[in-house]
Amino acid sequence: MSTPLLWGCDFTSAPSRRKPIVLAVGEWQTARSGASRLQLQSFHTFDTLAAFGQHLIDTPAWLGAFDLPFGLPRELVEHLGWPTDWRACMRHYSGLSREQIRNTFAAFCDARPVGGKFAHRATDGPAGSSPSMKWVNPPVAYMMHAGVPLLVQANAHFPGLLPTPATPPARIALEAYPGLLARQVLGNQSYKSDDKAKQTPERWVARKDLLNALDTGQVTALQGLRCVARPALQETMLQDASGDHVDAYLCLVQAAWGLMQHQQGHPCFGLPPCDPLEGWIVMA
Repeated sequence: MSTPLLWGCDFTSAPSRRKPIVLAVGEWQTARSGASRLQLQSFHTFDTLAAFGQHLIDTPAWLGAFDLPFGLPRELVEHLGWPTDWRACMRHYSGLSREQIRNTFAAFCDARPVGGKFAHRATDGPAGSSPSMKWVNPPVAYMMHAGVPLLVQANAHFPGLLPTPATPPARIALEAYPGLLARQVLGNQSYKSDDKAKQTPERWVARKDLLNALDTGQVTALQGLRCVARPALQETMLQDASGDHVDAYLCLVQAAWGLMQHQQGHPCFGLPPCDPLEGWIVMA
């Protein structure tokens, strides 16, 4: 495939002017020496799902990493008697209301013992991610319900969930989790909060350290890949104490990692063989 436009998306199921969907746009650059780097070009924000969905459709080609789950745990799907084909499962899921989702998942959890309320996907362990059926703190189940249909409507290809098409797809969607990459630099140190009382100087320093590690190629898992942002864009990320712009950038880096794996001959953008109902988080 030719080098595509790269995207990283910090998604919310209820975007608004106060807390929009944030999309980081990047370019893959290869020097004459053969060294590669990711250049952050810009940020775009969307305060409605409709505007974001239209942008997915209007942009002819992209490789994007999106911070929302793409699949449900097989254990949950089989227990509920839902379709175990991914496309059919997502069609069924998107046809439910959020109230139906909450009630169904709450009933599932209520019937299970303390300490094992939620069903998990296989990727949750290595990624350290929340179960995709969780409807609060964070409401990732609602994020999947809102986001996956928009990607499907844009005719995106989902590596690991769908067979590789004969014709290279123009739009490719990878599931991302920015916390996975942030922890490789900061450990358990927090770099963001939506609570203004917790938007401390220490979290600002953590964002600064994270951006510096990306800029200087110090993240081991990135194999020396440098991730470069102009000073104005770095300042935007530092000043966004909610971390939404940083998270979009981290997702962009995960998209670049997937592209790098593809260029090195990996058939599935670095994703290991996985359950085609559950999917897998890139870099996990």
